[in-house]
Amino acid sequence: MKFQEPLIISIFWVLLFASPLVFGNSENGINWAHIIGVWKMFIPFLAVFLINRFILLPYLFFKEKRLYYYITTIVLLLVLSTGVHLYETEYKMGPVSNETRHNHPGPPDLQLPPGERLAPPPEHMLPPPDGPVGKDNPIRQPKALPPFLGFFVISLLIVGFDTGLKVSVIYAQSEQKRVNAEKENIETKLAFLQNQVSPHFLMNTLNNIHSLMDFDAEEAKESIIKLSKLMRHLLYDSQGERIALQKEIDFVKAYVELMQLRYSDKVRIELFIPEKLPDKNIPPLLFTSYVENAFKHGISYKENSFIDIRFSYNSDKLNFEIRNSNPGTVEGTEASGIGLENSRKRLGLLFGENYSLEITDSLDIFVVNLTIPV
Repeated sequence: MKFQEPLIISIFWVLLFASPLVFGNSENGINWAHIIGVWKMFIPFLAVFLINRFILLPYLFFKEKRLYYYITTIVLLLVLSTGVHLYETEYKMGPVSNETRHNHPGPPDLQLPPGERLAPPPEHMLPPPDGPVGKDNPIRQPKALPPFLGFFVISLLIVGFDTGLKVSVIYAQSEQKRVNAEKENIETKLAFLQNQVSPHFLMNTLNNIHSLMDFDAEEAKESIIKLSKLMRHLLYDSQGERIALQKEIDFVKAYVELMQLRYSDKVRIELFIPEKLPDKNIPPLLFTSYVENAFKHGISYKENSFIDIRFSYNSDKLNFEIRNSNPGTVEGTEASGIGLENSRKRLGLLFGENYSLEITDSLDIFVVNLTIPV
């Protein structure tokens, strides 16, 4: 799609300018004077195309100023058509002056002898009689369009062709982006289900809950409820294109609390959530890859570790920041670069350029700062 539009435009103009060479009469050789004259006639059409393509479409049509676009286009074509009319009458044909009439007088009056008359011209040289078309009145040839009206019609067709082509290309690109976004969402959900909610995660969580039952039955019950909420969110809530912000943050909270059951006091885990959150919807599973990455690569069993997660809301922007210790890649785990790069691609598909993602990977700390519109 990236090269199709320039290719179509190039083929159109190449065929147009090659038409005098292809369809011209070449029995006596190529009449370059005639061909160059035809090419000069095509230059105003090319100018109309370029103005529409690089000025009117980007600055009016696609800026939601459609009425100004239509008015400007009509005025432009009328002005150019008037210019063509003036060129045809003043510069190409030239005005007829008195001097021209004097230097090229008409035929002299014929003086015939008395009693003689001019013989009538042959019948095939007589002009067709006026009146309705019939047996004695042959069909008259239709008159050609005036040059300025022909220029206006052809220019209007060129503008319509160019605008239709551009709209079709943009629509096809948006459809491709939508398909890519859907595909990316599916891949992200599958990757999350395969990595984060893996059998090992469920097994470890269930073992921790089983251990809690011996000395804190109430806490074990709460953990089971959190696990069920987490699974419900993954299996049902996250299937739509957007989800309530409160549900998404509750999912992160449940995930963090379940992960806390696995680690000792050497791991400091903090989660800050504002008391009041806006009633907004966001794409699901935006933060889980970063949270999972922090638990996967930011925990060390040999030294003190930490994970800090913060949500904040300001005006129409939601900020998510996660900081974790950076002990280096843990043996037996994959590097986080691929997952973070996939998350960046998904953000680009969802928000275009209307988001901010900053990742800082220093010697002892790893920081992700994400801001999205809500």
